[in-house]
Parts: sequence; C-alpha cells; structure tokens
Amino acid sequence: MHIVLVHGAGGTPTTWSELVPLLGDRPHTLITNPMSSLTDDVAHTLGVVESIGGPVLLVGHSYGGAVITNVGRSDQVKGLVYVAAFAPDEGETVNGIVERYPPAEVSKYMRRGPNGEWKSEHTDEYWNEIGWDVPVAQRHIWDSESRQSDNRIFTDPTGEPAWRTKKAWYLVAAEDRTLRPDIQRDMAARGGMITSEVPGSHFTPRVRPADVLKVIDQALEAL
Repeated sequence: MHIVLVHGAGGTPTTWSELVPLLGDRPHTLITNPMSSLTDDVAHTLGVVESIGGPVLLVGHSYGGAVITNVGRSDQVKGLVYVAAFAPDEGETVNGIVERYPPAEVSKYMRRGPNGEWKSEHTDEYWNEIGWDVPVAQRHIWDSESRQSDNRIFTDPTGEPAWRTKKAWYLVAAEDRTLRPDIQRDMAARGGMITSEVPGSHFTPRVRPADVLKVIDQALEAL
C-alpha cells in the first residue's frame, strides 16, 4: 500500500523530514499543496492519489487532516491517519471547529498578510511556547521554508467525511498549543477512530517520528 503524506497550513514536505528516513522501503509520496483553498488542495492531492494507480493510506498533519478527510472519499484510499490533525464533519470548516473552543496559545502569533492570507510569526517567544521541543536546527529550516496560507483553507466547508466510511487512526499530541488536545480528542471520538496519544507539541512528525511510524504501521497491518 502506498503512503501519501499531507502537510498542514504553512507547511512543506519538510514536515515529514524526520519520518521519511524511518519509512525505509515503504512506498510513499510527499504532497506540496498550493494552500490557496481547501478545494484547491483537495483537488491537487486527489490528482496525486489517482496517479498512483493502487491502494493508498492517507496521512495528514494539522490542516492536512481536512485535506485527507475529503480526498479519502476516493476508492483508491483504504484508510486515514490523522496526526494532531483536523477531522471535520460535513459542512464544517477549520475555523468553525476552533471557534467552538477557547483560543489556543498559538493565536497570539498568527499574522495576516495584505491579501488576508495567514502566517505564524516564528519569534523566539513562539518557539519557546509553541514548539519548545523542536531542535533549534529544525526551527531554522521551518522558518526559512514556511509559507503563507490563504484564508480559504480555513473557511471552505468539508464534504462528506471519509472517516465515516473508511477506517481511521488518530495520534493526539497531548501538549499541543496549536490545535488544542481537547479538540483532537473530540474529533477522534466523534469519528470512532483508533486513538493513541504522545506527549509533546504540535510538531509531532518532527519530534515524535517513531510514534507516527508506529501508527502508520498499525494502519498498514490492519488494512
């Protein structure tokens, strides 16, 4: 089965840089979405999935969970893995989910660009509070490669969620200050997902890659 890895808002394939060496000979593809809208990102990822021509396991981090929730309707997709990720229901938006809860600590570091796009401000204070467990060398990579995200990735509504009909796993980041852990647990429970938890920040693929791999392997074995 082919693994397709989908980054979150502001992300790039470097989201998975610590995981990829652990994948060994497991076939995998890294997505680079335009982040111009949820609709565009779903279309782009779906095109990649359909080009693979075989069964796929989708893995999404953060906003990437909203993408795989929609792409997962493809018949080629056999399962989904959410890594500290959004798992919206039909008609929900990313914004709509977070607005039902108290603000996460990351909100104080979010800045809007001239066209309404979003990017987090990666100051020392940001890293100390939000990504304290990310090694300094990796912080520099993230700072140099992070991209702005159009507001529509957060406001486009989700279609019928794939987790209603496909088997899904959820890895909760228990100390997450970007996507609150209570939101993660609520989404996982609502979707009836196989759930596990790890300590640490929202940067789970970078700081807990072996735990992410463990969940991926559980999904591959089950599927």
